[in-house]
Amino acid sequence: QRQLVESGGGLVQPGGSLRLSCTASGFTATAYAIGWFRQAPGKQREGISCISRRERDTFYADSVRGRFTVSRDVARNAVYLQMNNLQSEDTAVYYCATPCTGPYDLWGRGTQVTVSS
Repeated sequence: QRQLVESGGGLVQPGGSLRLSCTASGFTATAYAIGWFRQAPGKQREGISCISRRERDTFYADSVRGRFTVSRDVARNAVYLQMNNLQSEDTAVYYCATPCTGPYDLWGRGTQVTVSS
């Protein structure tokens, strides 16, 4: 069974950092582009980052560029999202999915990130 499972969310103070993981099972993650998305309460889902197959290209939304970094861990069949200098507006449920643009083949269930003092 093909799955994506997010982890690493939590409560962090403004200016803090978190690293989210998106672990794939049932398929080889490096063969697919993987995207990170987030949805804040009352807002539309936002695509924030994408890493292409075999890590050749990365994409960041303006809202996170310079603060977030996407990368792969081939040994763990995972994709990471390192998030630095987090702000209250980053509070959302974070999801990973493949591919990076629709139609989407597979979604994870999400992990909550809350930025608050």
